[in-house]
Amino acid sequence: MFVNQAGCRPVKQRKMSLQSLQSYLCERSGWKDPKWLFSCCLKTGIPYEICFTKFMSSSLNQPLCFVSFQMDLRLLSIATLLGILCFCSAQQEGSDCIKANAQSCGECIQVAEKCGWCTDTDFLKQGESKSARCDELQSLITKGCTKAKIENPRGSTSINKNKAVTNRKKDMVEKLKADQITQIQPQKLTLNLRSGEAQTFKLKFKRAEDYPIDLYYLMDLSFSMKDDLENVKNLGTDLMREMKEVTSDFKIGFGSFVEKTVITNNDTCTSPFSYKNVLKLTENGEEFNSLVSKQQISGNLDSPEGGFDAIMQVAVCGDAIGWRNVTRLLVFSTDAGFHFAGDGKLGGIVLPNDGKCHLENNMYTMSHYYDYPSIAHLVQKLSDNNIQTIFAVTEEFQPVYKELKNLIPKSAVGTLSSNSSNVIKLIIDSYNSLSSEVILENGKLPEGVSITYKSICKNGWVGTGENGRKCSNISIGDEVSFEIAIKSEKCPPQGKSETITIKPLGFTENVEIVLNFICECECSKDGKPLSEMCHNGNGTFECGACRCNEGRIGRLCECSTDEVRTDDLDANCRKDNGTGICSNNGDCVCGTCECKKRENPEERYSGKFCECDNFNCDRSSNKLCGGHGRCECRVCICDANYTGSACDCSLDTSTCLAANKQICNGRGTCECGVCKCTNPKFQGPTCEICPTCPGVCAEHKDCVQCRAFDTGEKKDTCERDCSYFNLIRVKDRDKLPQPADQSYPLSHCKERDANDCWFYYTYAVRNHTEREVYVVDTLAAHDHPRPQGICQVREGENECEVGHGKADHTNKLAFRKELQWMLFIVYIADISAFEGQRGFCVNTNCYMCALVISLAQSPLSFLFCANNCSTETWPWHAAQAETDFIHLSSMGLSLARLGWQCCHHLSTHQYYMSIIGNKADVTKRSSI
Repeated sequence: MFVNQAGCRPVKQRKMSLQSLQSYLCERSGWKDPKWLFSCCLKTGIPYEICFTKFMSSSLNQPLCFVSFQMDLRLLSIATLLGILCFCSAQQEGSDCIKANAQSCGECIQVAEKCGWCTDTDFLKQGESKSARCDELQSLITKGCTKAKIENPRGSTSINKNKAVTNRKKDMVEKLKADQITQIQPQKLTLNLRSGEAQTFKLKFKRAEDYPIDLYYLMDLSFSMKDDLENVKNLGTDLMREMKEVTSDFKIGFGSFVEKTVITNNDTCTSPFSYKNVLKLTENGEEFNSLVSKQQISGNLDSPEGGFDAIMQVAVCGDAIGWRNVTRLLVFSTDAGFHFAGDGKLGGIVLPNDGKCHLENNMYTMSHYYDYPSIAHLVQKLSDNNIQTIFAVTEEFQPVYKELKNLIPKSAVGTLSSNSSNVIKLIIDSYNSLSSEVILENGKLPEGVSITYKSICKNGWVGTGENGRKCSNISIGDEVSFEIAIKSEKCPPQGKSETITIKPLGFTENVEIVLNFICECECSKDGKPLSEMCHNGNGTFECGACRCNEGRIGRLCECSTDEVRTDDLDANCRKDNGTGICSNNGDCVCGTCECKKRENPEERYSGKFCECDNFNCDRSSNKLCGGHGRCECRVCICDANYTGSACDCSLDTSTCLAANKQICNGRGTCECGVCKCTNPKFQGPTCEICPTCPGVCAEHKDCVQCRAFDTGEKKDTCERDCSYFNLIRVKDRDKLPQPADQSYPLSHCKERDANDCWFYYTYAVRNHTEREVYVVDTLAAHDHPRPQGICQVREGENECEVGHGKADHTNKLAFRKELQWMLFIVYIADISAFEGQRGFCVNTNCYMCALVISLAQSPLSFLFCANNCSTETWPWHAAQAETDFIHLSSMGLSLARLGWQCCHHLSTHQYYMSIIGNKADVTKRSSI
């Protein structure tokens, strides 16, 4: 059992492959750096994908366990099920056009953007209803309707007014009027909307420099604002001076409010009033100062004030206030809360506010008659009149007015000092905050019409959803844009045009958009009313079909709705007395079968009695007509070069051609693209394999030799050229398969290698395709088995070790192999510096020592490890090591335990001498 360091559950292991062992040793090596683990994997020959998986697991510090095959199957099943569900969903979605049962082209194009109508008069097959003309475009083409005959109108967008945004500067000699400045482009568009198809256009907004401003100062003159009034008396000239830095065209006005006269409590103050327009908007700051200086405070009974009445009158009385089509600012100054709708009951007032102007001699005269406006009503009127509100309130009431600000778009809240001394700074800061943000809003949309926004703001910031309506932090001269999509889901009554507007909040400019709805097809203009083609004039022939008059139905309007179901008509819909009406696959309408529609739009019934369909033909490989034909009336019509009831028999003989260009090697027949061998000695896909024919042993000798013993002419190309058979090792010749034991032809082979060593194997082909080689895993001299790697080279000469014998060529190959292993080890040792320690074994632990020795079969490699490993430099737990080396030994790696002893023996060099034997030979080999 292996237990990995990540805490994965134990996984039962069978005999380990070399690659599995290498992977295991890398994983258990104790390296902490995931990149180093990755390098270890690659250098030990593990596939890149496995190494990368381990690398990611180590990098993320997460357990990464191998999942059982059953889990893989479960995941595969889930994925397959999801795929089927998605496919079914897509199929069902694709049938919307047919399911709508559209009876005319106009009805069809209103179903969805993807629906088209075939106007070909010969398009419908027997049994199909008019609604079959309405389908997805590709489906109509597949059914035989040409593109030229498909009605599929598309929407469009046209720009009617496109005046460029203004590049105006404050120091320009020529001053522009407010109506000559453009901040949004274009100004008017016309959209032709097809149901389900969105039309997209772009709006551009540029904040103009030196844009005119109107500011109306609305002040609470209740008794608590007495000291504030003194500071506001010089506001006109001071504010004029400050605003000149922002715009050269500035007007200021003044109004005051207290409370409804039925609620106030007058003491020693001026007579109470609800709202008074003191000064219409003017460019004269001195006049502002003069009139404000004459104002006196008043009084009331309760703390909340009647400011909402005043705000409503300021918003709707445009002429009395003097509002221009420029930036409109309303500064609302108070140190108290506010009354809103319903509070009028305190004074016996129950009539809702009507939202109209009621100023006489600049005084609000209906405060005793109408209740306070609601917040929603106030928001609507401020927006309709493009007024941006600045609430200048004391610290005490900040929370209340901040909540109110959240309900009123394009509004701001500033903290007013106890005596209003900071009012000018408050106004400037609030104006800068409001003007640096643009928010688009649209008027009421017609039923079934939707709109979406996408903003492209400064520095490439993109907003969608509700954030798509606005851009913030806009400075003077900055340009931003908005992508706007408008979509209609249905046509309005009578298909009348509608007009909507889009405007930036707080600005007087807007964009006018005319919406035209595509509710009929172009071909309907050429329709012929009372056409003879529609059963004696009972309908209009248009777009290739009859549109029946009211009270008539049928493909040709041949029936009255009063006579749809009768026994005589039903008899015409039966193929014979033993079948159902329309073969139970349709409805009998006016004596004619109209076949049912399937959920899948590609599947359909047809025929006079709906007796045919295109989906109940034979299948092959789970494909209708094998994927090589089409189904017509439950019979497969095969493509060229295919035959059979399911079109699953190929007439192409190219797959049967053997290497000699003969069909089935001249020893068989080609049936449906597959060879049927007539000679029992020959097998394989083209009857070319003959396991018992002479020459089989010589043909496969080199591949068996390189696969089994890593020698021979194909040693260097073994993996590429010799992976075509399964190799099974046996201990001796008695374990080789015998002909009597097999149900397939078997060849026994005896071959000799370059060192006069014999090896024995069998070659067979199972199930006509699976090639199988059994090989004795020891070489033999004169038919006497010897240990692998040792055999008598020539008669009369001494025995020698393969790779270290007398032949110079063999010596060179062995030395080169050993040198390659040494270079590999030195390379790893060089790059494995870890926490200041040295040496290969120190950093990778003694597992890798044993592995390298076992793989290389190299005394030099052993010596290298021995000189660098000891218990002092790498403490280890003998019990764990013993368990692990059991797995090494299970591979037959005879030097595995030597590696363990190498790494933990204090006198490693002397131990090595005792194992190798000849000290002089060791010294000689070490010097090499």
